[in-house]
Amino acid sequence: MRLRATNLIIYSLTGQRKIRAYWKHYYDAIDVLIYVIDSSDQRRFDETNEELQDLLSEEKLAGVPVLVFANKQDLPLASKADEIATGLGLHTIRDRKWQIQACSAVTKEGIPDGLDWILSNMRKKK
Repeated sequence: MRLRATNLIIYSLTGQRKIRAYWKHYYDAIDVLIYVIDSSDQRRFDETNEELQDLLSEEKLAGVPVLVFANKQDLPLASKADEIATGLGLHTIRDRKWQIQACSAVTKEGIPDGLDWILSNMRKKK
């Protein structure tokens, strides 16, 4: 595999409710959506699902590939990535490419695989 030089500009839009209204200002520049879920916080899965569905319904994000990082897989009570994918209804997504990637920000496990998927699936601007 030949490595290629790639520049990524990443916006970290936190989940705090009071700033979610500002997310839309970044939608024009998005080639891929990276959505990070705390796999160990099952209490917030409903809220997480609602926010993801809102993002997927945004007109400016139509067709944008989605990578869901199922983070904190290093914790003993973390939900598995396939369980999260089912809970989020990812298997019903038909209008874009998507991937769920189990990972741990602490151990870095799964992060390189997610980045490889991003580079392979970024929407190309015309």
